[in-house]
Amino acid sequence: MNGAAAAKADRLILVGCGQMGSAMLRGWLAGGAAAQFVVIEPAGLPAAFSGNPAVAFCRTAGELADQPGPDAVVFAVKPQIIDDVLPAYRRWARPQTLFLSIAAGKTIAGLARHLGDAAIVRVMPNTPAAIGRAISVACANPRVSPAQKGLSEALLTAVGDSVWVEDEALMDAVTAVSGSGPAYVFLLIETLAAAGEKAGLPPELALRLARDTVAGAGELARQSSENPGKLRENVTSPGGTTRAALDVLMAPDGMARLLDRAIAAATARSRELAS
Repeated sequence: MNGAAAAKADRLILVGCGQMGSAMLRGWLAGGAAAQFVVIEPAGLPAAFSGNPAVAFCRTAGELADQPGPDAVVFAVKPQIIDDVLPAYRRWARPQTLFLSIAAGKTIAGLARHLGDAAIVRVMPNTPAAIGRAISVACANPRVSPAQKGLSEALLTAVGDSVWVEDEALMDAVTAVSGSGPAYVFLLIETLAAAGEKAGLPPELALRLARDTVAGAGELARQSSENPGKLRENVTSPGGTTRAALDVLMAPDGMARLLDRAIAAATARSRELAS
């Protein structure tokens, strides 16, 4: 990077190009986040990036042995394998190289055990990055310079919104709420559509109503100045159909209790992945 205010890398290495890695790379290419991207992916470069002059490809880090160090290395691999992946990149642990990890549950200290005295940012994005609507939460260690934090922010905002936290202990709950959260919403769509079918709707209509209702309500909640509780009340007439449904969903054993248990389970699993 050139200059303290720079928010663009000359050279960025992306380690792992699965669903999340691909989603982030699409956003970075669209926003010009780096002059050159090097993708390291044993399974091969996704076809969507083949032929792009800004994207080079290697199957292993060993193929980069004679190449200059990058401005940033982004790890987009599964937490179960990242401990095996990291050591190959320790040679680039220098003040001017930023390491950014999106591996769920992996702490900055755990990453540093493999990378040494490196500038490390731990990030939890989510899959709406594929359409530029991610919400990413980031936490940096003290070695991350203002310029590197600016680069991190540029990389994250290329695929959606971002939030920074100082307390890394919050990242486990972040993972449970927003990192895993899209799966909960997709399950809501599935179960709402299935319930609609049981109530007599044709399957195609039930799915369309469920999907578009969730998408529309989410966008209304995002744009509205009112909190979700107030928006819920606005839909609910005393003695009406919505009230009848909410009496079930808001019962002591209803949605709130289920989500409390779900978030607690996901948070605990995130902590387990750190070990």
